[in-house]
Amino acid sequence: MAQAAAKHGENHAHGHDHGHHDPQEMKILGFWFFLISDVILFSVLFATFIVLRDNTAGGPILSELIKMPGVIAETFLLLTSSFTSGLAVLAMNQGKVKQLINWLIVTAVLGAGFLALEIYEFVEMVHEGFSYTTSAASGAFFTLVGTHGLHVSLGLIWMIGLMLQLKKRGITDVTRGKINVISLYWHFLDVVWIFLLSIVYLMGVM
Repeated sequence: MAQAAAKHGENHAHGHDHGHHDPQEMKILGFWFFLISDVILFSVLFATFIVLRDNTAGGPILSELIKMPGVIAETFLLLTSSFTSGLAVLAMNQGKVKQLINWLIVTAVLGAGFLALEIYEFVEMVHEGFSYTTSAASGAFFTLVGTHGLHVSLGLIWMIGLMLQLKKRGITDVTRGKINVISLYWHFLDVVWIFLLSIVYLMGVM
C-alpha cells in the first residue's frame, strides 16, 4: 500500500510538471503573436499605400519630394543598428554584461539617429506642402512610414529600460529572455524598413 501511495504521489508530481509552463516561454510565445499581428498591420498599411499613392488631389507628388541621400543614410543607420543588436546578443551569450550594455547603447544611438533623419524628412515634406491631410496619398504615406517610426521609438524606450535592468540585475534568465525578444523585434523593424525602402522610396522615385 505504501508503494501504491508513493507511486500515486510520483504520478501526481509528474502530472503537475507537465501542467507547468515556463513563464519565459509563454512570454516569447506571446511576443510571436504580437509580431504576427504587426505583420498583418503593416500588410494592410502597405496595401493601402499602393492603392492610394497616385491620389495626390493636385498636391505635390511623392517622387518630387523624396531625397535619396537622406533615405540611404536612414537605411545605413537602421541596418547597422541591427548588426550591433546582434553583437549585443553575442556579448550576452558570453556573459559580458558591460559589453552587452555598450552594444545596446550603440544600437539605441543609431536608432535615435534614424528617427532624427526621419523627422527631418517629414518636416521638409510638410514645408513643401505634402502634409498628412494634403491628399489620400500623403495620408497613406505618413501613416505607413510614421507607424514604423513609432515602432522604432517604442523599441528605443524598451531598450533603455532593459539597460537599466541590466545595470541593476545583470544577466539573469529574465533579462536574457528580454534581450532575445528586443533583438528579434529590432530585426523585424529592419525587415519592414527594407519593404518601405523598396515599395515607398525606390518605387516612388521611378
